[in-house]
Amino acid sequence: MSKQISIIIPALNEAPFIQKLLKLLLDNASAENIAEIIVVDGGSTDETPKLVSALTHKKIRLLNSEKGRAKQMNYGAKQATGDILYFLHADSFPPKNFDELIINEVEKGHAAGCFRMKFDSNHWWLQLAGWLTQFNWRACRGGDQSQFITKSLFDEIGGYDENYIIYEDNILINELFARKQFVVINKPLKTSARCYNKHGVWKLQYLYWSIYVKKWFGASAQDLHNYYKKHVNIKI
Repeated sequence: MSKQISIIIPALNEAPFIQKLLKLLLDNASAENIAEIIVVDGGSTDETPKLVSALTHKKIRLLNSEKGRAKQMNYGAKQATGDILYFLHADSFPPKNFDELIINEVEKGHAAGCFRMKFDSNHWWLQLAGWLTQFNWRACRGGDQSQFITKSLFDEIGGYDENYIIYEDNILINELFARKQFVVINKPLKTSARCYNKHGVWKLQYLYWSIYVKKWFGASAQDLHNYYKKHVNIKI
């Protein structure tokens, strides 16, 4: 039997995106390749749970957990039955046949990786930032590009570090790069630029760079969280 993928989507007040994403996932993958699509809700106060439940598809599962992307994704991973875990943000839309592309890479011996990314914005910097994600450079990685990883490797690493309220994706990616277990699939995943639109491209990019540098110089998980809360008013 070929490998199957468990798609895990952490959600918190994602009503504008969640149904569109779930329908795209069902329409752009082969049913035999998908073990399940797990939406892990962290306590949404909008219609996110209702919209997920309205899609009465046997592959879709709605779970509830404590708030926090790392906690939500780890909880989803514990319930997953697939050989490959695919972590996906609710506002990121993978390319057609994403399932086959992921399984092909795993079968070639690549235990983890992501897609290149394209923002839904014409801003020249975001276009450039997206273009740079085709290269397998550590500095160009982030959770918005999605993350596939074999369940065995994920369990070996210990999952996402729940001490990190932000930057949890990068902590896992650091582990994968250290093990030389990462590949970039050169097909574009389209992600929302909503945070850049809300806060301003240059302000938010500066803040993200600052967080990256602070971690490089040894900032703790709490330090990063405090800095983020002070400068970026986004739900976490």
